[in-house]
Amino acid sequence: MGLFKRAFKLTTYGGLASAGAFFYATRNDVFVPMSPSDPIFHSAAFRKYNPSQNPTTHDLCIRKVPLADINPTLLEKKGKLAEAFCAGVWSGWGYAFQRAYLARKYQGPETASHLWERPELKSSSYEVGTLITDHFEVIEKTPERIVVRCGDSPRKQGVRPSDGLFEMSAVVKPEEGVAEFGLKSCFYQGEGRAENEPMPAHIVWLHKQYAKLWAETAVQNVLRQ
Repeated sequence: MGLFKRAFKLTTYGGLASAGAFFYATRNDVFVPMSPSDPIFHSAAFRKYNPSQNPTTHDLCIRKVPLADINPTLLEKKGKLAEAFCAGVWSGWGYAFQRAYLARKYQGPETASHLWERPELKSSSYEVGTLITDHFEVIEKTPERIVVRCGDSPRKQGVRPSDGLFEMSAVVKPEEGVAEFGLKSCFYQGEGRAENEPMPAHIVWLHKQYAKLWAETAVQNVLRQ
């Protein structure tokens, strides 16, 4: 949770001229309610890694982009748009601070198979099993969505004290003339039983600002040049 605070302050306030500029830049990133029937709550990973069905902190950030603004090569083959959006999350400057922080702590021989450098994060197709900066593991991939497990090192494969699922999605909606991009988060306490959500209100607010920053920087990777 402390990482959200540090990353938000350094990447947002350090990278943008002011808080006002940040909120203006992310004005099109909108949070929408998640239904209890959302697939992430009924996924095999959620059931396995949250065996006590502990309360969650969850949200869904949506960013719509006109199809005319999308790189047309990403629309030629199903799945390419979701891959490019995912690559934009991890290779974009919105993740730069967190990536550098994790690299200082965990990059080494034991994590040599993980994606660390910006060029490889930008070019990866994010197949199931891809490991990202010793903190994320791709556990599901479809043409429209890529889901990673987060919350701790993927080297810890069992139930964890702190755990979560993070979904990046890209859906083409020709009837609306847009591509709809989504960042969905679901955090929970995996070990033992919990009565409350894992994040207090002020951390939830910071997390949402960080999610908007990720969404906005990731979208840059799918636009026409």
